[in-house]
Amino acid sequence: MEGMISFGNKRSYDDFKKQIPPQVLPLFDSIREFCFSLGENVVEDVRMHRVVFCKSMTFRWFIDVEPQKDGAVIKIQKNRKEPIEIIQINKSQQISEFGNFIKEAYEQVH
Repeated sequence: MEGMISFGNKRSYDDFKKQIPPQVLPLFDSIREFCFSLGENVVEDVRMHRVVFCKSMTFRWFIDVEPQKDGAVIKIQKNRKEPIEIIQINKSQQISEFGNFIKEAYEQVH
């Protein structure tokens, strides 16, 4: 699958999924799918406790997602001059409620 590049510890998303609570996994998967749908230059970096999505190999991240017991914490970065936005998403919410924030960050990060 394109866009699946891991830096550092070379963990795969399949390995990472094992630590996501089962009730949160559908939400996490939908966030991941949404990020990849933004463009062919989206890069995934699977880290120890979270997954970071970047724009191209310049590694400018626009979203950092960490699973929680009942949802996910999403950190959104549009550029280095603005503060990072933090959003808590509950497992019952849909990514479409926050899609515009993520898409805007993807488009503005450079």
